[in-house]
Amino acid sequence: MGERAESGLPAEFDLIVSSRRVVTPDGERPLAVAVRNGRIAALLPYPAPPPARESARDTARDTARVTAREMVNLGEVALLPGLVDTHVHVNEPGRTHWEGFASATRAAAAGGVTTIVDMPLNALPPTVNVAALEIKRKAAEGQCHVDVGFWGGTIPGNTRELEPLHRAGVFGVKCFLSPSGVDEFPALDRAGLREALRTLASFGGLMTVHAEDPATLTDPLGPTYLDFLASRTAEAERRAVEQVIELSAQTGARAHIVHVSSGSCLEPLRAAQNAGVPITAETCPHYLTLTAEEVGGPAYKCCPPIREAANRDALWQGLADGVLMGIVSDHSPSTPDLKVPDFAAAWGGISSLQVGLPAVWTSASARGYGLSDVVRWMAEGPAALVGLPYKGAIRPGADADLVAFDPAAGFTVDAAALHHKNPVSPYHGKTLTGVVARTWLRGRPADLVTPHGRLLTREGIG
Repeated sequence: MGERAESGLPAEFDLIVSSRRVVTPDGERPLAVAVRNGRIAALLPYPAPPPARESARDTARDTARVTAREMVNLGEVALLPGLVDTHVHVNEPGRTHWEGFASATRAAAAGGVTTIVDMPLNALPPTVNVAALEIKRKAAEGQCHVDVGFWGGTIPGNTRELEPLHRAGVFGVKCFLSPSGVDEFPALDRAGLREALRTLASFGGLMTVHAEDPATLTDPLGPTYLDFLASRTAEAERRAVEQVIELSAQTGARAHIVHVSSGSCLEPLRAAQNAGVPITAETCPHYLTLTAEEVGGPAYKCCPPIREAANRDALWQGLADGVLMGIVSDHSPSTPDLKVPDFAAAWGGISSLQVGLPAVWTSASARGYGLSDVVRWMAEGPAALVGLPYKGAIRPGADADLVAFDPAAGFTVDAAALHHKNPVSPYHGKTLTGVVARTWLRGRPADLVTPHGRLLTREGIG
């Protein structure tokens, strides 16, 4: 797929990757991406000039040529920026048997994701104060195959911890309005949410919200998926979103709704955004590619739930309209024993970190969207959410996080062959289009053997 420059002359660049399909913020076009010291140094015409050869006869000609230590020509294989996934439950420390930094970041790199932001819950202790953040950062050191940042958490009674967490570099804080599924991360009531938002507004912090109204949720009446779906209605999601909008408008705090599953949320979100309320929202691959009509076993269970096909269409329109700013995985794995015996008892979480890009591309391309759309939703939007201007785009000055992606190749998902720690995924056995052929992190190959990811803060490297 590439060639290495062989020259005694000093190399102008460390790496040049050429493709006829480079996806930049300005669209898809033939380019050569030149990398120096881990950053994109220049965008050159395609194809890049061949490496210089040391020859007295050709000295004049060679001085006009671009030189690099390594040159790779992908041809028709597309070159994307590394994806940014701001919703990943790594679960280490404490529940590392569910997932961990080594396995999660290896899966991310294999799936074309070069930056993740780890959620504060499911690890023990949860990241609800600076001491817990330092425990988590220490657990991550030396294990990460991609760059990793962290969310803090807000639970009843920890409002005074929010500003110290912000100063320590978290990208924002996460709360639940309904039970989270783990006892150590309880939900906020309306008064607690208002207090946390007022506190965050005082220093410009960001609140991300799992929005389901607990008063509208019910216990499943039986073990089937339809029983589970009926217990977590679109109305429960919309009511919670409307509450967040109201309190964000009152306090002026930035708020972000995570994993929107219901198209009924789009209307209030659109109205709030048009009115200037500082609120954004995301959705996930499973809500865009799976439907209630096709659900199999408990591997499909997540909260909020996967809904009907017509609802899926509304979410795609929400992305196209810009009401939803991006697509992130909400990778929330568990051990296989927690995903049985039925939908009433199983753990609610989808494992998809490694297959999110091909899953989205399979459906997006069938709907007429292009690679530029997918990059906007899975790289540029999430990077903007957390304030990482040097991530998520192929532009001079950005980190040289690059992905060789063959949009025409297909494969069948084998959950046991993924790098996720546990072989549980609703994508098992599905045929997807789009294969990640190669990933670079800051210009270095992500070889899935030697971790060279960095820990990030809002200010850069932590």
